[in-house]
This record gives sequence, structure tokens and C-alpha cells, in this order.
Amino acid sequence: MKEKSSLLSFAFAGLFLVTATGVSAQKAVPYSAKNKTVKVYLTAEKTNNRLTATETLHFTDKPQPVETEVMVFVDPAKKFQTMLGIGGALTDASAETFYKLPKASQQELMTAYFDKTKGIGYTIGRTHIQSCDFSSDSYGYIKEGDISLKSFDVSHDKKFRIPFIKEAMAAAGGKLTIFATPWSPPGWMKTNGDVLHGGKLKAQFDQPWANFYVKFIQTYEKLGIPIWGLSVQNEPMATQTWESCLYTAEDERDFIKNFLGPTLTKAGMAGKKLIAWDHNRDLMYQRASTILEDPAAAKYVWGVGYHWYETWTGANMNFENERRVAETFPDKKLIFTEGCAERFDLNKITDWGLGEKYGTSMINDFNAGTVGWTDWNILLDEQGGPNHVGNFCFAPIHADTKTGKLMYTNSYYYIGHFSKFIHPGARRIVSAASRDMLLSTAFINPDGKIAVVVMNKTDKDIEYSLWIKGKAAKTTSPAHSIATLVVE
Repeated sequence: MKEKSSLLSFAFAGLFLVTATGVSAQKAVPYSAKNKTVKVYLTAEKTNNRLTATETLHFTDKPQPVETEVMVFVDPAKKFQTMLGIGGALTDASAETFYKLPKASQQELMTAYFDKTKGIGYTIGRTHIQSCDFSSDSYGYIKEGDISLKSFDVSHDKKFRIPFIKEAMAAAGGKLTIFATPWSPPGWMKTNGDVLHGGKLKAQFDQPWANFYVKFIQTYEKLGIPIWGLSVQNEPMATQTWESCLYTAEDERDFIKNFLGPTLTKAGMAGKKLIAWDHNRDLMYQRASTILEDPAAAKYVWGVGYHWYETWTGANMNFENERRVAETFPDKKLIFTEGCAERFDLNKITDWGLGEKYGTSMINDFNAGTVGWTDWNILLDEQGGPNHVGNFCFAPIHADTKTGKLMYTNSYYYIGHFSKFIHPGARRIVSAASRDMLLSTAFINPDGKIAVVVMNKTDKDIEYSLWIKGKAAKTTSPAHSIATLVVE
């Protein structure tokens, strides 16, 4: 019996080895572009092309390019982060502007952003807890001194913002990945006694403020808006003329570790994704390292959020700091939580540079490891508001509330070159251009289609080939253009 048992074990082991080898062999089949086509979608300055299908390319054999040829090399075998999604912020300002429009324009906006076929397929939404600068006024959810939160009431949000978010969810097919951010605790909880102008959370209100996040999530979810995640504080190093609150890295670490993290867990919300930092790239590494090097805080943190406004110092966008965070803390996610073009001027609404800033940021952010990208207001009016402190900004789409018409900036189309073609669950793959005049990133979607985004910020048309494992498809990147090449 013993000998028979050994023979059976050997047979089973052999069968397992053959099966495992077969599976391994299946996985090892290299990607081939043979018989695949490339559909090109283009947005280009001084043309009518706006996310326009312009041509279909075919691959030919190209075993070894030479140095004089411009190439975008794509390697589907090398996979990196998984895409969460792309979207924008659903603010009071966007909601108030939306409900000033006629029904036809409202429907146009929802289709433009959230429809996966007719629009650009947004899948993420950010909203604010209490008021922010892009509200018509400052307001709160509780009465002064109410640390028990018994007076908690979101009636203000029920007028515009909550129905607006619900319309966005419906337009997106019933589901949006929504995260929420506070701009400030109530003034009486802060050292400066004011929701505006910075100030810090007083220590005696750490727990009531942590409870506040839970109460917000519970309230919104009862109203039919699931909250996927939250960030600790919007721009915690900025004393603004609008709603703001300051936290040092140590303050934020300790608030997460001792109050917010345990409070979410106790409330059964350990699955909510907690985002640290939520401010500019310049201090990003220092902030992330201070928080994430403490295991007691890090265990509650899903990822690090960031904005692009470090340019206020006169510097360029600092993508290297993202890379440092990604390579140092590979178990944490990167998410772009806010960006917009500031200082609104209606005369500049057609400026091509608006979209090019988005394209430059998005390509570099994704190549640095970012999994989600969230624009700021999805809609503003013809003044770049409403905004209760005059901080007027650009949005991808503006509404002329006098005529009821929508005005599209090229930012909308630049964002669409990513959001329409790179879907949640997509994996980033290698994309490397042989010339620095071309920026590129690439993803392979869950359905196996590859989306390669190629951007040209120069004044010259650039001929290049998309090269995948010995096969190449030739095309041209027009001056000041962005294209998505879909390989299928």
C-alpha cells in the first residue's frame, strides 16, 4: 500500500507540474502587434480636431529602429500600477451654476463628463465637507459648541450639491468613486476662532472632529451617496483667505494615529480609503515620510494625495517628488486630488496652454505611479465662480449663465484623451519616446486594448512610429497636439 501511495503521489505531482507548466507557458506568451490596428484620436491646435477619430494605422515589421527615426516604444509585458479612475470635483460652485442652466444644457454637461460613449467617461468625484472657497458663502453643519454633533444637518447641501452629485452618479451609470475633504473645522474648534485664515484644530476637539468625518459619511450614505474615501485636510500647510486649517506633518500623523484612524475603524469604516497630505508636490516627500514611517499611523493610510500649485513659487511642477514617494512607499497609492488653472480671465478661455498644462501633468503623474487623477470644479460660470472670496479660476467647462450655453476649454479634451480611453482596472505599461519633444504614457485596459497617449508641445509636426516588439505603425504628431492611439 505504501508503494502504491507513493506512486499515486508521484503521478499527482507530475500532473500538477505539467498543469503548472502549461499555465506558466500560457502566461509567458509574448504580446504581438501582428494583425492589430491602431485607431488614432486627435486634438490639435488650429484644427477642428477635438477627440476626433482621424486615422487607422497598421503595423509593419520593424526589428531594429535607427537613431534618426523618432519612436514611441511600448512594452505591454512590463506592468505597473492599476488605474483607479479619472474625474473632477463636484462642488457647491459647480452645482449652483448647473441649476442656473436650462435642462438641455444640464443634460449636455452630464453627458459630456460622465457618459462613457458620448462623453469622456469620468469615474471619480471629489466633494467637500462643509463649505470651501468654491461655495457662495461659508457655512457649517453643526451649532456652536455642539461636540456631540446632535445638531448635525446637511440641509444646505440638499438644495444644490446633493442632487447634483446624484445626477452625476446616474449619468456615470449609477456609480462614481467619491471621496470627501474638509477645508476647515468649525471656527470655534480652532485656535483663531474662524473657519477662514488658517488656524489650527484645538487639542480638546480632536475627537469631536474625528467623529465629524464619520457623521458626514453616514449622513451622505443615508442620502444615497456612497463615500469611497476621504482626505484628512485640504492644503494643510496653507493659510488661505478662505476656509483653511493648518497641520504640521507631525500634527497630521498624530491625528490619524490617535483619532481619525481609530474612529473610522470603530465606526465600521476601516474600508474607507484615507488619503494623507492633499497639498502640493513640493513638501510631498517630507510629509509622506513623516506619516508613513510611523507604523501606527501608516496602517490607516491608503495613499498620498497631492495638488499641482507648487508653481505659485515660480517653480515648475515637481514630478520627481512623486517618484520619490512612490519608490520609497510602494505599498501606498498616489492620487492627484486637485488642480486647475488659476486667475480666471474670460478672454483666455481659448488659450491652448490650458490643456497643455493638464496633458503635461497627467502624463508625468501617471508615469510616476499615480492611480487616480481628479480635476477641480467640473463647471464654473462666466466669471470663474461662484467663489465667496473672489478666488476665480478656470474649469474645463464654463457656463454662460446669461445665455445658458456651455463653453468648452481645450482642457476638457486633453483630460478626455486619458479618461475616455484609460479605464478603471487598466495597468500602466512602459511607454518611452526616443525624443523628449514627445511626452507619452500607456495603459493596457481590462479588455486587452492598449491606450497610448502621445503629446507634442512644440511648434513643429513630428513624424514618429509606435513600436511594439518588432512591429511599428507610422503617424504624425501635429504641433501642439495630443493623441490617443488605441491598439486593438
